[in-house]
This record gives sequence, C-alpha cells and structure tokens, in this order.
Amino acid sequence: MSSVSFFITPTQPPTSATTAKFTAQQTRAAISPPQSEVNASSATISQAARNALAASNASSSSSSAAANTDKLVEARLAEIKAKGPVNRSQEDHDFLFANDKRLAEITVQGKSSDKLTADELDYMQKATGFVNTFANLSPAEKALYDKAVASGNTEAAAGISQIAFVRMMGHTAGGANGSTYDPLNTEITPANIEKYFSHSIVDPTGKAQSQFQALIQFLQNNPAV
Repeated sequence: MSSVSFFITPTQPPTSATTAKFTAQQTRAAISPPQSEVNASSATISQAARNALAASNASSSSSSAAANTDKLVEARLAEIKAKGPVNRSQEDHDFLFANDKRLAEITVQGKSSDKLTADELDYMQKATGFVNTFANLSPAEKALYDKAVASGNTEAAAGISQIAFVRMMGHTAGGANGSTYDPLNTEITPANIEKYFSHSIVDPTGKAQSQFQALIQFLQNNPAV
C-alpha cells in the first residue's frame, strides 16, 4: 500500500481588514447602551416635553384669560365715565375707584386737592365726571400751576384754577369797564389778570380777588415762568 502524505497548511493569522472589522464591532458593542436604556431615555425626554407643553398651554390660557378680564374692566370703566356723575350709581362709583389704576394712584396719596399736580387734577376731573376746568390749561400753564403748588403758594395756584374756570365760558367773557375778551386765547400775565380775568368772576367775599392778586405777585416774582 502506498503511503499518502498530507500537507496541512498552517492556519494564517487574520488579515488586517478582518481584525479592523472585529475591533469595530467590539467597540460599538462596548459604547452602545442597552436598548432598554435607550427606550428609558426616550420616555423620559418625551415626558419632559409633554410637561413643558402643558405648562406652556396653561400659561397661554392664563394670559388670555387675564387679557379678556382687562378688556372687560376697561369697557366697564368707559361706560361709567360716559354716564357723567349724576347718572352713576354707588356701584359705579365703587367700581371706578377700585379698578381705575391711575385714579387709585392719585387718591392713595391722601393729598388734599390743592396739593395735587395739574395733571392729577385734570385726570381726576375727567375720571370722576366733574367739570374739567384743567383741560383749559396749556402744558406751560399747568407747569406754572405745579410750580406754585411746589413752592407752597396755594393762593397763586388757586388763581390759575380761577382762570381755568373762567375759560369754561367759551370765547367771550367780560373784562374791565364793560369790555369783552376771549379767555381761551388770552395768556396768563399780570396785565391780563388785572384787565380781564379778575373782572370775570363776581365774588362778594373777595376770595377770588385775593387769589388773583397772589397770582400776579407770583408771576412778577418769577418772570421766567
């Protein structure tokens, strides 16, 4: 029997490409978290997103409700102010002072009317429905009024209030010696007070004349005003 020789080729080491592939698979397996962890993370993020959305919706709803309430309040305030003081009920009065923020800011100061600024008095007259005499004063005249108040000269300030009242007569009022003039277009000066404004109010007590004189003196002492 003839002998048969077998040559066994030694096993070759893995090629570099095979090694790289195996190593890459091992690396991915090492750094990839278990699927359960991935699902858990996704669930957590999803819940957080839902919570954020719910909070956003709640905030939007709250803001919308507040805006609607503000509109209703403003509408009611406008309705009350349009009525005038005579036609307002006690409920209207209470609602006005409770919800008109500007009016509340003025009244909470607790100041008497002769201590308020011209703009504050102007707003109060409009809001409460009283005769709006201060609407007849120019910005410069309101500044003059404020300066008199700030200096403590309430008599001079009252003189300006008298002029604002005279202007409610319109474009024609009586002056000295039977003359007439247009109070709405007559400046507040010492000469005009003497000749015109002081003759448009009849006051047996002499109070108005005293206030006009105080205003004349105030203007003379403050020529730059």
